[in-house]
Amino acid sequence: MTIKPIETKEILLSFDIEEFDMPFEYQKIISFEEQLMISTKGTKRILEILRIQGIKATFFCTANFALNRIEIIHEIMREGHEIASHGYYHSRFEDEDLKKSKDSLESIAQTEVLGFRMPRMMPVNLEALKQAGYSYNSSLNPTFIPGRYNHFDKPRTFFLEEGTLQIPSSVSPLIRFPLFWLSFHNISFIGLRFLCESTIQKDHYLNLYFHPWEFTDLSNTDKLGMPWYVQNRSGLGMENQLNKLILWGKSKGYNFSRMGDFSKKNYGSPSLMESF
Repeated sequence: MTIKPIETKEILLSFDIEEFDMPFEYQKIISFEEQLMISTKGTKRILEILRIQGIKATFFCTANFALNRIEIIHEIMREGHEIASHGYYHSRFEDEDLKKSKDSLESIAQTEVLGFRMPRMMPVNLEALKQAGYSYNSSLNPTFIPGRYNHFDKPRTFFLEEGTLQIPSSVSPLIRFPLFWLSFHNISFIGLRFLCESTIQKDHYLNLYFHPWEFTDLSNTDKLGMPWYVQNRSGLGMENQLNKLILWGKSKGYNFSRMGDFSKKNYGSPSLMESF
């Protein structure tokens, strides 16, 4: 069996919902309840934008967040979005968490969880991922981010590995410029539009991801410790960027798809993945 070619141009919007622990990286401490509050506030803003725009997306959730904010997971499901796994905890991980988080999310959402994304786009044990029952993985940013990773040797677009479909985050075709959340904070939309257009013309899809906490005000450096390049355009600025992105995609006639649907439609159902 071969992977089906992509017949339409698609935009995959996804959001990583987690306990907001990023301040810890900058030696700032906020309570667990405040971590949940910030991510919840941002998620509600995202859901409102998607509702108004009539767009469906994928939400990669940690089980830790979901178990403490069950009503948000139910709201995401009521709106017709996809729930996928972002691990059990955001700050620590064991292979056993792959199955544990999947089971917890499926119990809360009352639906099958098909996809996984590792926190901070770190490597994941693909054999353990397969054994846990996932059909696709979106844990790879195929570019170079100083201090994080260097994945210039990895495929830039989707590929099959260890029986699981790998859907990397989108990067531009020539220099592999990352089209991820930080780019939307620091590049004008005109520049982003050019990069997104060249990428979707080449690949026939865009895989873009964000975090709910970006859609809140992150300007309190003393409290949160966020560097300027994260603070920039946080809150309303990111709402504007997301709205512009959606309106641009609609104007071009591109489809907005949940990642699970995109995976099934173009590459077969999870049961068929075993035969690749």
